[in-house]
Amino acid sequence: MWLDARERIHAPEIEGEWLNSPPLKLRELRGRVVLVDFWDYTCVNCLRTLPYLREWHRRYAGSASILAADHGLVVIGVHAPEFSFAHDRTNVERAVRAEGLEYPVALDNEYRTWHAFANRCWPAKYLIDARGYIRYVHLGEGQYRETEEAIQRLLGEAGVTAPLPAPIEPLPASDRPGAVCFPATPELYLGYGRGRLGNEAGYAADQVADYAPAAARRADVAYLEGPWFAGRELIAACPLPGRESRLRVRYTAGEVNLVMGPPDLGDLRVAGRETRATLVVRQDGRPLPVDDRGADVIALGGETVIEVSEPRMYRLVRNRQPVTRELEIWTRTPGIEVYAFTFVPCVDGAADEVAS
Repeated sequence: MWLDARERIHAPEIEGEWLNSPPLKLRELRGRVVLVDFWDYTCVNCLRTLPYLREWHRRYAGSASILAADHGLVVIGVHAPEFSFAHDRTNVERAVRAEGLEYPVALDNEYRTWHAFANRCWPAKYLIDARGYIRYVHLGEGQYRETEEAIQRLLGEAGVTAPLPAPIEPLPASDRPGAVCFPATPELYLGYGRGRLGNEAGYAADQVADYAPAAARRADVAYLEGPWFAGRELIAACPLPGRESRLRVRYTAGEVNLVMGPPDLGDLRVAGRETRATLVVRQDGRPLPVDDRGADVIALGGETVIEVSEPRMYRLVRNRQPVTRELEIWTRTPGIEVYAFTFVPCVDGAADEVAS
């Protein structure tokens, strides 16, 4: 969205620690176009935009840029953490490396930059012109061609005369023509602060409780079974001998992801040896077929499982067509932390209807 002359303001400074760069001041970047991207490394919508940011950095700001260095684009990621573990610099550094981000990233742990920009969601992109004014804003995914055209327009205003490339084609297949999108299950937070259980008794806040299986389960709501601890932003598995901690949800989506963190290493030592922090994933009561497995799912002992080794978003399911299914996860590993489900509404290719 382009801002008219009445809406334009000078961009506030970006505060916080920096990765990939010494601290930057926007007032010292006058003469260059700046793209500020608010993101969180556990946010699936943010992760889906990163291929475009990487390519814009390569095209217009990186070492292979077609533009002169004194007129090129500056891409700045502002990492505003959604969950407590994402305040940890080490976790963000790991994510920056894993995603191949070479542009500067500021850690906005106190949300000072977020509030200074009056931002309200992840992801969010702000284009700042060579005079320091915010000229273009896009909230959420999509509008990639329009955003790149806005970058090129502001580069032209900044004095760039070199020929510019055609805007990049959609990068993920689910962004391309022929992808099928449909109403999907909304994000489901699992801690009692923002979550809502389908269990009739609801949460036993800040304590371990044994949750009884529900006789009937509604769609788009999470259900707990067995022993769990319920915290404000997470639930933690507390299995007992012969009793797994189980979580079920009937969903509609193309992809399913789950933000999780591992237990303390001390919880994984059994009789002096390491035990894997594993979580079994089933769909409609069966192990996931090979073609429907998310990137983090592996086969182990006749089951499909995820090994939870670091706090991040794990990719559970990538269906070949739109589906309504019941997802079941369970674990015998104590202390695995579970924060939120996210569901992606689009799948590659074409389908006539939601499968059920």
